[in-house]
Amino acid sequence: MPCPKPSRRSLLLTTLATGALLSVGRFAAAQEDQPGSSDRPKKGCDLLVISEGERAVIAPDDVKLGEPALHAWPKDPKTSVVRNGSRLNEILLVRLNPGEMDEETRSRSADGIAAYSAICTHAGCSVTGWLKSETGNEDVLKCFCHNSEFNPREGAQVVFGPAPRRLPALPLAIADGSLTIAATFVGKAAASKKTPSARRPP
Repeated sequence: MPCPKPSRRSLLLTTLATGALLSVGRFAAAQEDQPGSSDRPKKGCDLLVISEGERAVIAPDDVKLGEPALHAWPKDPKTSVVRNGSRLNEILLVRLNPGEMDEETRSRSADGIAAYSAICTHAGCSVTGWLKSETGNEDVLKCFCHNSEFNPREGAQVVFGPAPRRLPALPLAIADGSLTIAATFVGKAAASKKTPSARRPP
């Protein structure tokens, strides 16, 4: 059976819908390519926003004790540019019991919240897990690509797997009720690669 000829109205609606989708795509690409989006986090300036959805600014109360790490991006509050142009800027925020932190980790944290790079130092995969360690009873940050585990209470040092070094730490502060970046990353980041984010298997 031959396809019916499209009406002028349906053609017009299709054209409008296609144009709207292309505009959204161009807007998203423009957001990613804004000047400063690939810059490293700026100390004493950048806020932190949730990496998914509407990119809401993160307050200390948004990071809950015992819950999985919150994924975040730095954001320049003056220009509103989110620094998501580089994978190396993705940050993990985890709230810990200050009494369980070592002195170095406590000094970099804000209200019990520690921040680390979300990129594994082994092969550049994304660190997405928060679960009991293979070597103990504490929850740790885990990369599911090759099962490296990092203890956030001790500067995200490696406690299991092939990762050669700890995750870079990002010192935090609290200003006007929001988490802010107090200094640049401490530690060497993995080389960014185009490996898809590792997700915890179902």
